[in-house]
Amino acid sequence: MNQTIALKILKSGKNVFITGSAGTGKTHLLNNYIQYLRERKVIPTIVAPTGIAASHLNGQTIHSFFALGIQDVIDEPYIGSLLKKKYLILRFSKLKVLIVDEVSMISPEIFSSMDKILRAFKETNAPFGGVQVILSGDFFQLPPVSKNYNAKKFAWQSSSWKELDLKTCYLEEKFRQDDNQLIHILDEIRSGSISSVSHDILNKRFEKALDIDFVATKLYTHNIDVDRINQEELDKLPSEPRTFNFEGKGSQKNVEKVFKTSLVLETLTLKKDAVVLFIKNNHDLGYVNGTTGMVTGFEEESKRPIVKLASGRSLVVPFEDWSVENEKGEVVATVTQIPLRLAWAITIHKSQGMTLDAAEIDLSKTFETGQGYVALSRIRNIEGLRLMGLNEMALQVDPLILSIDHRIVGASKRAKAEIEEVSAETLKVLNDNYIEKLGGTLDIEVIEAEKKKLSSEKVIKTSTPEPNHIRTKQLIEGSDTLEMLIERRGMTIGTILKHFALLKEDDATLDLEKFRPDDAFVKRVEEIVADIKREKREEDFTEKGGLRLKPIFTALDEKYSYEEIKLALFYVEV
Repeated sequence: MNQTIALKILKSGKNVFITGSAGTGKTHLLNNYIQYLRERKVIPTIVAPTGIAASHLNGQTIHSFFALGIQDVIDEPYIGSLLKKKYLILRFSKLKVLIVDEVSMISPEIFSSMDKILRAFKETNAPFGGVQVILSGDFFQLPPVSKNYNAKKFAWQSSSWKELDLKTCYLEEKFRQDDNQLIHILDEIRSGSISSVSHDILNKRFEKALDIDFVATKLYTHNIDVDRINQEELDKLPSEPRTFNFEGKGSQKNVEKVFKTSLVLETLTLKKDAVVLFIKNNHDLGYVNGTTGMVTGFEEESKRPIVKLASGRSLVVPFEDWSVENEKGEVVATVTQIPLRLAWAITIHKSQGMTLDAAEIDLSKTFETGQGYVALSRIRNIEGLRLMGLNEMALQVDPLILSIDHRIVGASKRAKAEIEEVSAETLKVLNDNYIEKLGGTLDIEVIEAEKKKLSSEKVIKTSTPEPNHIRTKQLIEGSDTLEMLIERRGMTIGTILKHFALLKEDDATLDLEKFRPDDAFVKRVEEIVADIKREKREEDFTEKGGLRLKPIFTALDEKYSYEEIKLALFYVEV
């Protein structure tokens, strides 16, 4: 199926599963559909299993959006606790279209938990609360990490998947790889049969010198090899090392959970010229989980590392927080550390979703089907491959996926035949009816105006060197409500509020009155803040004397989100 046919199916409002080999433009198709919806004033919700995957579509992680904390499996009492939270009621009431990227990395347990939560909040037994669900991913790539090796491991094995009655779009045209040799090898891996010709091509890349003027990323299967290589490369650098130790708050058991559920390091040692990978999203400063760069020095006063990104821009890297919550949504542990790891080498698992111009790949210790396929599909062409090793499993894919692939292809052909039988006139009626059902607009003038607005915002995002919060300021004047500003900016409310704080620092007279919450709510927050300042409990303040949000959240009976509280604080006069 091509992207034009797939887009027609998406516009019809059906639940859809988008798949295809690496580089077939799954993300491009999703972006086209997102653009189509936004032009008609419909804002889809976008989630993914990891930060780096979510960043591709400006989305959120599944655990964050669905308030799963560190859990995969949830029960009725937990759902009941979520139903009491006002900010979640508001969040899910606005959810109309759910886009889930990198679905191959989602376990059946998490997939079912998403389904249960939406049914509860939408008060219906319809799958996923009756919203349109678009799933995108390639099951030939690496499966989710399973805690139970005897259990089902793919999302499609859950009953929730079956109930969605998905239309399948199996994309076939390759966009990422630009040479037929690599495409042929990847297709043969997917077929489960590797020819002698493909083996010969790979053998010719064994320890092949790369004709590049930059350091190729090294991909390895095991963390121990990655850690060894990174340490060896760091030791080669002549400059003095700088070590950053984490700071933790909470019980030792809960602090350990933070390290188990994130990439943050207890101790991070860096030197000038070290190659690094960011492990946290910070859109304000221009990096996401997976951004790479090089340490060019350390700030004189704070000693924090200065990193030059691949884009050429340099920044002083701040300390970031990683937290875990309990079943009530309360933060029980926080780890503070510099959000970097050494990145001369990374694991193949962490490379999933990346596109590399060149890579040095060692598959001699492959221990899981799909690893070789993911690694080889990261590069654009065979000339960008330096192969350091290959074992028997390296070119194998999961036999279960191999056995059902023909069924997925068949489902895609049926979906294509069905949509092609529908006349253009009938299809337009279906599309228009669906947009009206979502509460969108069919007004041509409004749609054209939205196209121009979205186009201008793309120019702002890609052409101006100004900081992100300044770009937000440019859109404040034409945004009548906070929701409109969030929609136009394409960012979360949390990020917008960070921008407000930065803008207020730049200009204390900035008028944000039109975004003011209900007076009674602001008054209540003001009273709570006054009480906290009067009681002067040490645990209610940060080390720098700032007011923590947790005591306000608790005093409001946990009925308002931290974002709602942050917004109210802009208008508090205490």
